[in-house]
Amino acid sequence: MTREDIIRMAREAEIPGSWDLNWFDPYLERFAALVAAHEREECAKFCEEQYVFYGFDHVFAAGIRARGEQ
Repeated sequence: MTREDIIRMAREAEIPGSWDLNWFDPYLERFAALVAAHEREECAKFCEEQYVFYGFDHVFAAGIRARGEQ
């Protein structure tokens, strides 16, 4: 997710305040990173659960978690 993606989504969400987002950037970027990390972890957990039931290789979960290291 790029900085431009984050700003675009903030505008789509109609976050109130100044649209001169310079003062808001660090907070918005940290919030977006936290949301993305949470979503990655939920997806990874889902992959691990599927491994138990269907025998899919849990390397998918590791791949999803690794996206946070990029």
